[in-house]
Amino acid sequence: MGWDPSSEQSEGGLFFLPQQYSENADKNYVRFIKCVDGNAFRNFFYTFAVTMARIVCLDYGIKRCGLATTDPLQIIVTGLDTVETKDIYIFFKRYLTAEIVEKLVIGLPVHRDGNFTYLKSDIDKFVVEFSEKWPNIKIDYADEQFSSVHAKQIILDSGANKKKRQDKALVDKISAVIILQRYLKHI
Repeated sequence: MGWDPSSEQSEGGLFFLPQQYSENADKNYVRFIKCVDGNAFRNFFYTFAVTMARIVCLDYGIKRCGLATTDPLQIIVTGLDTVETKDIYIFFKRYLTAEIVEKLVIGLPVHRDGNFTYLKSDIDKFVVEFSEKWPNIKIDYADEQFSSVHAKQIILDSGANKKKRQDKALVDKISAVIILQRYLKHI
């Protein structure tokens, strides 16, 4: 019979503590903790697993916004949705009532010469309004240079048909995934 963490008779188990909670961890080190009993597991679970939150990435555009998110342990990045820019606050209102989100990462559009594109002022307005509505969510930025080009190449390499390759909403969503992966240093 398998180990049941909710059982008082549990013998314990081995699980990992994410690096961000380990004071002495270096970048590639994962600390393991040996549970003595089921109560220790429950205490760990409620202390760390329940309080962990997602990171959401926004690839902001004039017409559409691509969105990606991490799992609650902030390990896996998944494309979330593509939303009309005019409906982005409605989306966040719905999403943030269903999920715990720690941080919003916004892709910053930068020209090759290092200057921001025309979208920077729209992004700044969005950040001000978002911060007023959800002040507890941290906001960070990530370079989005060439994320759309990279997304188009990924779609092409996947063998998608012509109609799928021309789907701009899909490109925006995959761009958000790429931006978030870069931010988390997954790629």
